[in-house]
Amino acid sequence: MTIRFDSQVAIVTGAGNGLGRSHALELARRGARVLVNDLGGARDGTGASPGAAEEVAAEIVAAGGEAFASGTNVCDFAQVQDMVAEAIGKWGRVDILVNNAGILRDKSFANMEIEDFRKVIDVHLMGAVNCTKAVWSPMRDQAYGRVVMTTSSSGLYGNFGQSNYGAAKTALVGLMNTLCLEGEKYGIRINCLSPTAATRMTEDLIQDPRVLDLMRPESVTAGLVALVAAEAPNRTILCAGAGGFARTRIVETEGIYLAPDEQSGENVLQSLKQIGDETGQQELVGGFSQTFKFVQKAAEALEIEMA
Repeated sequence: MTIRFDSQVAIVTGAGNGLGRSHALELARRGARVLVNDLGGARDGTGASPGAAEEVAAEIVAAGGEAFASGTNVCDFAQVQDMVAEAIGKWGRVDILVNNAGILRDKSFANMEIEDFRKVIDVHLMGAVNCTKAVWSPMRDQAYGRVVMTTSSSGLYGNFGQSNYGAAKTALVGLMNTLCLEGEKYGIRINCLSPTAATRMTEDLIQDPRVLDLMRPESVTAGLVALVAAEAPNRTILCAGAGGFARTRIVETEGIYLAPDEQSGENVLQSLKQIGDETGQQELVGGFSQTFKFVQKAAEALEIEMA
Protein backbone atom coordinates (compact mmCIF):
# COMPACT_ATOMS: atom_id res chain seq x y z
CA MET A 1 0.00 0.00 0.00
CA THR A 2 1.24 3.44 -0.95
CA ILE A 3 -0.36 6.51 0.62
CA ARG A 4 -0.87 9.32 -1.88
CA PHE A 5 -2.59 12.70 -1.68
CA ASP A 6 -2.88 13.53 -5.36
CA SER A 7 -5.53 16.19 -6.06
CA GLN A 8 -5.93 16.80 -2.34
CA VAL A 9 -5.36 20.12 -0.58
CA ALA A 10 -3.64 20.34 2.79
CA ILE A 11 -3.28 23.23 5.23
CA VAL A 12 -0.41 22.89 7.70
CA THR A 13 -0.11 25.51 10.43
CA GLY A 14 3.22 26.34 12.05
CA ALA A 15 4.85 24.93 8.92
CA GLY A 16 7.81 27.28 8.66
CA ASN A 17 10.09 25.19 10.85
CA GLY A 18 10.48 21.86 12.61
CA LEU A 19 7.60 19.41 12.56
CA GLY A 20 5.30 21.61 10.50
CA ARG A 21 7.92 22.03 7.81
CA SER A 22 8.53 18.28 7.75
CA HIS A 23 4.78 17.61 7.51
CA ALA A 24 4.29 20.09 4.67
CA LEU A 25 7.21 18.76 2.64
CA GLU A 26 6.13 15.14 2.98
CA LEU A 27 2.49 15.82 2.14
CA ALA A 28 3.66 17.69 -0.97
CA ARG A 29 6.04 14.86 -1.89
CA ARG A 30 3.06 12.53 -1.80
CA GLY A 31 1.07 14.72 -4.17
CA ALA A 32 -0.83 17.19 -1.96
CA ARG A 33 -1.15 20.86 -2.77
CA VAL A 34 -0.07 22.59 0.41
CA LEU A 35 -0.92 25.88 2.05
CA VAL A 36 2.11 26.55 4.25
CA ASN A 37 1.00 28.64 7.21
CA ASP A 38 3.36 30.26 9.69
CA LEU A 39 3.17 33.59 11.47
CA GLY A 40 6.95 33.58 11.64
CA GLY A 41 7.25 34.65 15.25
CA ALA A 42 9.75 33.67 17.91
CA ARG A 43 9.31 30.55 20.02
CA ASP A 44 7.39 32.55 22.63
CA GLY A 45 5.01 33.91 20.00
CA THR A 46 6.43 37.42 19.72
CA GLY A 47 7.16 39.02 16.37
CA ALA A 48 6.16 37.98 12.88
CA SER A 49 7.87 37.37 9.55
CA PRO A 50 6.67 35.71 6.32
CA GLY A 51 10.13 34.39 5.48
CA ALA A 52 9.99 30.89 6.97
CA ALA A 53 6.65 29.97 5.37
CA GLU A 54 7.73 31.41 2.03
CA GLU A 55 10.94 29.35 2.07
CA VAL A 56 9.05 26.11 2.66
CA ALA A 57 6.50 26.92 -0.05
CA ALA A 58 9.34 27.75 -2.45
CA GLU A 59 11.05 24.46 -1.62
CA ILE A 60 7.87 22.56 -2.48
CA VAL A 61 7.44 24.42 -5.77
CA ALA A 62 11.10 23.89 -6.67
CA ALA A 63 10.58 20.16 -6.23
CA GLY A 64 7.68 20.22 -8.68
CA GLY A 65 4.81 20.57 -6.22
CA GLU A 66 2.12 23.17 -5.64
CA ALA A 67 2.18 25.40 -2.59
CA PHE A 68 1.76 28.92 -1.34
CA ALA A 69 2.64 30.61 1.92
CA SER A 70 0.41 32.36 4.42
CA GLY A 71 1.44 34.46 7.41
CA THR A 72 -2.03 34.23 8.94
CA ASN A 73 -2.25 34.46 12.72
CA VAL A 74 -4.26 31.39 13.75
CA CYS A 75 -5.52 33.27 16.83
CA ASP A 76 -7.50 35.62 14.56
CA PHE A 77 -10.61 33.84 13.26
CA ALA A 78 -11.28 36.42 10.53
CA GLN A 79 -7.76 35.98 9.19
CA VAL A 80 -8.13 32.20 9.31
CA GLN A 81 -11.40 32.36 7.38
CA ASP A 82 -9.68 34.44 4.70
CA MET A 83 -6.81 31.94 4.56
CA VAL A 84 -9.13 28.99 4.04
CA ALA A 85 -11.14 30.95 1.45
CA GLU A 86 -7.91 31.66 -0.40
CA ALA A 87 -7.03 27.95 -0.49
CA ILE A 88 -10.51 27.03 -1.74
CA GLY A 89 -10.45 29.86 -4.27
CA LYS A 90 -7.13 28.63 -5.65
CA TRP A 91 -7.63 24.86 -5.45
CA GLY A 92 -11.36 24.31 -4.95
CA ARG A 93 -11.32 22.35 -1.68
CA VAL A 94 -9.55 21.54 1.58
CA ASP A 95 -9.04 17.87 2.43
CA ILE A 96 -6.46 17.94 5.21
CA LEU A 97 -5.86 20.26 8.14
CA VAL A 98 -2.82 19.80 10.37
CA ASN A 99 -3.10 21.96 13.48
CA ASN A 100 0.57 22.25 14.37
CA ALA A 101 1.11 25.93 15.28
CA GLY A 102 2.32 26.49 18.81
CA ILE A 103 4.47 28.52 21.17
CA LEU A 104 6.17 28.01 24.52
CA ARG A 105 6.17 30.26 27.58
CA ASP A 106 7.46 27.92 30.27
CA LYS A 107 7.55 28.85 33.96
CA SER A 108 6.43 27.25 37.18
CA PHE A 109 2.78 28.00 37.89
CA ALA A 110 3.70 30.18 40.87
CA ASN A 111 5.89 32.40 38.69
CA MET A 112 3.79 32.40 35.52
CA GLU A 113 2.02 35.59 34.50
CA ILE A 114 -1.64 34.98 33.68
CA GLU A 115 -1.09 36.53 30.25
CA ASP A 116 1.51 33.87 29.47
CA PHE A 117 -1.04 31.21 30.39
CA ARG A 118 -3.72 32.84 28.26
CA LYS A 119 -1.47 33.33 25.22
CA VAL A 120 -0.38 29.69 25.09
CA ILE A 121 -4.01 28.56 25.37
CA ASP A 122 -4.94 31.01 22.63
CA VAL A 123 -2.36 29.77 20.13
CA HIS A 124 -2.57 26.02 20.74
CA LEU A 125 -6.25 25.56 21.57
CA MET A 126 -8.07 28.49 20.00
CA GLY A 127 -5.73 28.42 17.00
CA ALA A 128 -6.81 24.82 16.35
CA VAL A 129 -10.46 25.72 17.02
CA ASN A 130 -10.32 28.64 14.57
CA CYS A 131 -8.70 26.63 11.79
CA THR A 132 -10.94 23.60 12.28
CA LYS A 133 -14.07 25.75 12.38
CA ALA A 134 -13.03 27.45 9.13
CA VAL A 135 -12.62 24.15 7.26
CA TRP A 136 -15.54 22.34 8.91
CA SER A 137 -18.35 23.41 6.56
CA PRO A 138 -16.30 22.85 3.38
CA MET A 139 -15.32 19.39 4.59
CA ARG A 140 -18.93 18.56 5.49
CA ASP A 141 -20.12 19.76 2.09
CA GLN A 142 -17.61 17.58 0.24
CA ALA A 143 -18.21 14.65 2.65
CA TYR A 144 -14.50 14.22 3.30
CA GLY A 145 -11.90 15.62 5.67
CA ARG A 146 -8.91 14.68 7.77
CA VAL A 147 -7.97 16.83 10.77
CA VAL A 148 -5.04 16.32 13.12
CA MET A 149 -4.64 18.05 16.48
CA THR A 150 -1.10 18.20 17.84
CA THR A 151 -1.21 17.19 21.49
CA SER A 152 1.78 16.43 23.73
CA SER A 153 3.03 14.13 26.45
CA SER A 154 3.24 17.30 28.57
CA GLY A 155 -0.52 17.46 28.40
CA LEU A 156 -1.22 13.74 28.56
CA TYR A 157 1.13 13.09 31.49
CA GLY A 158 2.30 16.48 32.80
CA ASN A 159 5.62 18.29 32.78
CA PHE A 160 7.04 20.70 35.37
CA GLY A 161 6.85 24.32 34.26
CA GLN A 162 4.35 23.71 31.48
CA SER A 163 0.94 24.14 33.11
CA ASN A 164 -0.20 26.45 30.29
CA TYR A 165 1.14 24.22 27.51
CA GLY A 166 -0.10 21.03 29.19
CA ALA A 167 -3.60 22.44 29.70
CA ALA A 168 -3.81 23.49 26.06
CA LYS A 169 -2.55 20.16 24.76
CA THR A 170 -4.99 18.14 26.87
CA ALA A 171 -7.84 20.40 25.75
CA LEU A 172 -7.09 19.39 22.16
CA VAL A 173 -7.78 15.77 23.07
CA GLY A 174 -11.18 16.81 24.41
CA LEU A 175 -11.83 18.74 21.20
CA MET A 176 -10.98 15.66 19.14
CA ASN A 177 -13.21 13.42 21.24
CA THR A 178 -16.29 15.50 20.42
CA LEU A 179 -15.50 16.50 16.83
CA CYS A 180 -14.88 12.89 15.80
CA LEU A 181 -18.48 12.14 16.82
CA GLU A 182 -19.89 15.16 15.01
CA GLY A 183 -17.85 14.69 11.86
CA GLU A 184 -18.04 10.93 11.36
CA LYS A 185 -21.23 10.85 9.30
CA TYR A 186 -19.76 13.50 7.01
CA GLY A 187 -16.61 11.51 6.27
CA ILE A 188 -14.47 13.70 8.55
CA ARG A 189 -11.98 11.89 10.75
CA ILE A 190 -10.19 13.60 13.63
CA ASN A 191 -7.05 12.31 15.34
CA CYS A 192 -4.33 13.55 17.68
CA LEU A 193 -0.59 13.35 17.14
CA SER A 194 1.61 13.43 20.23
CA PRO A 195 5.13 14.09 18.92
CA THR A 196 8.58 14.30 20.39
CA ALA A 197 11.25 15.63 18.05
CA ALA A 198 14.33 17.79 17.80
CA THR A 199 12.91 21.21 16.97
CA ARG A 200 13.39 24.75 18.22
CA MET A 201 10.67 23.97 20.78
CA THR A 202 12.88 21.29 22.39
CA GLU A 203 16.43 22.37 21.58
CA ASP A 204 16.99 23.99 24.99
CA LEU A 205 15.49 21.04 26.86
CA ILE A 206 17.62 18.25 25.40
CA GLN A 207 21.37 18.73 25.62
CA ASP A 208 22.74 15.42 24.33
CA PRO A 209 23.36 15.71 20.54
CA ARG A 210 23.09 11.93 20.19
CA VAL A 211 19.52 12.10 21.45
CA LEU A 212 18.71 14.97 19.12
CA ASP A 213 20.09 12.98 16.18
CA LEU A 214 17.60 10.21 16.93
CA MET A 215 14.65 12.58 17.25
CA ARG A 216 14.26 13.52 13.61
CA PRO A 217 11.04 15.38 12.73
CA GLU A 218 10.66 13.09 9.72
CA SER A 219 10.00 10.07 11.95
CA VAL A 220 7.06 11.91 13.53
CA THR A 221 5.80 12.90 10.10
CA ALA A 222 5.46 9.21 9.22
CA GLY A 223 2.77 9.07 11.91
CA LEU A 224 1.14 12.23 10.62
CA VAL A 225 0.84 10.74 7.13
CA ALA A 226 -0.98 7.72 8.57
CA LEU A 227 -3.44 9.95 10.44
CA VAL A 228 -4.46 11.93 7.33
CA ALA A 229 -4.60 9.04 4.86
CA ALA A 230 -7.90 7.97 3.30
CA GLU A 231 -7.65 4.85 5.48
CA ALA A 232 -6.90 6.87 8.64
CA PRO A 233 -8.44 5.87 11.96
CA ASN A 234 -10.82 8.10 13.88
CA ARG A 235 -10.33 9.28 17.48
CA THR A 236 -6.78 7.98 17.88
CA ILE A 237 -3.99 9.53 19.95
CA LEU A 238 -0.84 8.45 18.13
CA CYS A 239 2.46 9.05 19.91
CA ALA A 240 5.58 9.29 17.76
CA GLY A 241 9.27 10.04 18.20
CA ALA A 242 12.75 8.69 17.38
CA GLY A 243 11.17 5.96 15.25
CA GLY A 244 8.88 4.78 18.05
CA PHE A 245 5.11 4.72 17.71
CA ALA A 246 2.50 4.05 20.40
CA ARG A 247 -1.13 4.76 21.15
CA THR A 248 -2.45 6.53 24.23
CA ARG A 249 -5.91 5.46 25.36
CA ILE A 250 -8.07 7.10 28.01
CA VAL A 251 -9.71 4.25 29.87
CA GLU A 252 -12.12 4.09 32.79
CA THR A 253 -12.19 1.42 35.46
CA GLU A 254 -15.36 -0.58 36.05
CA GLY A 255 -15.66 1.09 39.45
CA ILE A 256 -18.08 0.35 42.27
CA TYR A 257 -21.60 1.19 43.38
CA LEU A 258 -22.43 2.70 46.77
CA ALA A 259 -25.99 2.58 48.06
CA PRO A 260 -27.61 5.95 48.96
CA ASP A 261 -26.90 5.55 52.68
CA GLU A 262 -23.26 4.69 51.90
CA GLN A 263 -22.55 7.59 49.54
CA SER A 264 -20.15 9.60 51.67
CA GLY A 265 -16.73 11.09 51.10
CA GLU A 266 -15.33 8.77 53.76
CA ASN A 267 -16.56 5.66 51.95
CA VAL A 268 -15.28 6.90 48.60
CA LEU A 269 -11.85 7.58 50.09
CA GLN A 270 -11.70 4.18 51.74
CA SER A 271 -12.78 2.49 48.48
CA LEU A 272 -10.19 4.11 46.17
CA LYS A 273 -8.21 0.89 45.76
CA GLN A 274 -11.31 -1.00 44.68
CA ILE A 275 -12.45 1.90 42.51
CA GLY A 276 -9.06 1.84 40.79
CA ASP A 277 -9.08 -1.90 40.08
CA GLU A 278 -8.16 -2.17 36.39
CA THR A 279 -10.10 -5.39 35.84
CA GLY A 280 -12.70 -4.74 33.17
CA GLN A 281 -11.59 -1.20 32.43
CA GLN A 282 -12.58 0.09 29.01
CA GLU A 283 -12.22 2.97 26.58
CA LEU A 284 -15.50 4.89 26.51
CA VAL A 285 -16.80 6.73 23.46
CA GLY A 286 -18.99 9.68 24.38
CA GLY A 287 -19.80 11.17 27.77
CA PHE A 288 -23.12 9.35 28.07
CA SER A 289 -21.29 6.01 28.02
CA GLN A 290 -20.13 6.78 31.54
CA THR A 291 -23.60 7.93 32.58
CA PHE A 292 -25.17 4.73 31.26
CA LYS A 293 -22.59 2.60 33.07
CA PHE A 294 -23.21 4.26 36.43
CA VAL A 295 -27.00 4.23 36.06
CA GLN A 296 -26.92 0.57 35.03
CA LYS A 297 -24.87 -0.31 38.11
CA ALA A 298 -27.31 1.51 40.35
CA ALA A 299 -30.31 -0.10 38.67
CA GLU A 300 -28.86 -3.58 39.06
CA ALA A 301 -28.05 -3.01 42.73
CA LEU A 302 -31.54 -1.67 43.42
CA GLU A 303 -33.18 -4.29 41.18
CA ILE A 304 -34.72 -1.65 38.93
CA GLU A 305 -35.51 -2.88 35.42
CA MET A 306 -34.27 -0.40 32.84
CA ALA A 307 -35.99 0.03 29.48
